[in-house]
Amino acid sequence: MRCWFAVATSACSADRSGESQFPAGRRNRGGPARAQVRRLRPMIIAIDGPAASGKSSVARTVARELKALFLNTGAMYRAVGRAALEAGVDLDDAIACGAVAETLELDFDANGGIRVEGEPVDLDGEVLGSAASRVAAHPEVRSEMVARQRAISEGRTVVTEGRDTTTVVFPDAEHKFFLWASPEERARRRAEEEGAPEKLEEFIADLKTRDRRDTDRPIAPLRQAVGATRIDTDGMPLAEVVALVLKQVRGT
Repeated sequence: MRCWFAVATSACSADRSGESQFPAGRRNRGGPARAQVRRLRPMIIAIDGPAASGKSSVARTVARELKALFLNTGAMYRAVGRAALEAGVDLDDAIACGAVAETLELDFDANGGIRVEGEPVDLDGEVLGSAASRVAAHPEVRSEMVARQRAISEGRTVVTEGRDTTTVVFPDAEHKFFLWASPEERARRRAEEEGAPEKLEEFIADLKTRDRRDTDRPIAPLRQAVGATRIDTDGMPLAEVVALVLKQVRGT
């Protein structure tokens, strides 16, 4: 049985051609071509929360319902962490990790899947999750990624998620949410997803470590933004969380 936060697997775009819709590489700083998305007006819907709180699945589903673009900022940091590991870079070396981030070519396909150097990559797993958390603590990495995220979203209706999308990247977003779930609940979901109940305590410990790293870092720490709607998701199915977000966005 798959856990609820891994159910939604496709992001939204009106263009299903498979071409890149959200260029994020340095060559694309001038702004990507606008996707043909029907909308009343451009808006940003930003969703923050701790690791494994279900942000990506909620954001993907909301984007699909609104015919909006999905921007997974966490995948961008995972890609930087992956590239740093492959290059043998010390993840605690801010300058070296910043150099990796600056030169890394990133873009997204029509379904919101990230591509590195033009190729789709698998960024799942605890190793890359931990690496992302470490490289994301560096100002050199964050400034590079934040600039790309803002460029991607300019003039678009975007549903995005991460750790600082409501506080740093898009503090003026029209709709801001903070998803929360206890470490125990998040670990239970992860153990269920991976079919590894024997790793429950390991997952709990890992999530608590990542929570401390994300909330204690001096640059863009994880916190609930002023004006953000907090949703405690313990025991809630994906559909119920999505419905709460859509109700606020649609004003119904």
